[in-house]
Order: sequence, then structure tokens, then C-alpha cells
Amino acid sequence: MEDEFKKSMENAAAQMRKGVLEFAILLVIAKRKIYASEIISRLKNAKLTVVEGTIYPLLSRLKNSELLEYKWEESKSGPPRKYYSLTAKGRQFLKGCEEQWKSLESAITNLKK
Repeated sequence: MEDEFKKSMENAAAQMRKGVLEFAILLVIAKRKIYASEIISRLKNAKLTVVEGTIYPLLSRLKNSELLEYKWEESKSGPPRKYYSLTAKGRQFLKGCEEQWKSLESAITNLKK
């Protein structure tokens, strides 16, 4: 019974993380141009559990949606790196995400009362 509960909690946590991952990635990229492994590091430092195999397809999807763009830049320590930045459309989308987040946060706070 306890194992079943633990498994259900892990699944719920994974679904919540999945739901906010796109928002979190956009927040990270909004601060400055950044490459993928640094995005992953920032998310992990924020205590968001992420898997590399999840991030790369999501970055591609965000780019195909014209929310991100990237530029290859030479690296001092190895091969060139792909640096991501938000497009104007991406900044507008992020603003909408922030508004939606505030709304959800308010709704959950009200439900907890």
C-alpha cells in the first residue's frame, strides 16, 4: 500500500514538473543567451528534476514554434556551442505564461483556504 502511494506521488510530481518545464526553460533563456547544458544545470540548481532527453526535443519544439532562436558561437573550451535566446514572439509568450502562472497560483491559494 505504501509503495503504491509513493508511486502515485512520484507520478503526480512528474506530471507537475512536465507541466511547468516549458515555462521554466523560457524563464532561464529570458535572462540571457545560453546553451543547452547550462539550461539543464540552471534547472537542476533550481531543484527541477530534468533529463537531457526531455530538454532537447522541447528546445526544438520551442524553436519550431518561433519562440526561440539560436546562434552557433565558438567556444574557448571545445567545439562551437548553440546559444539559445528568446524571439519577440517568445517574450510575448513568456509574459502570457507568467500571467497564467499568477492566475493558477491565486486559484490554488484560494482552494487551500
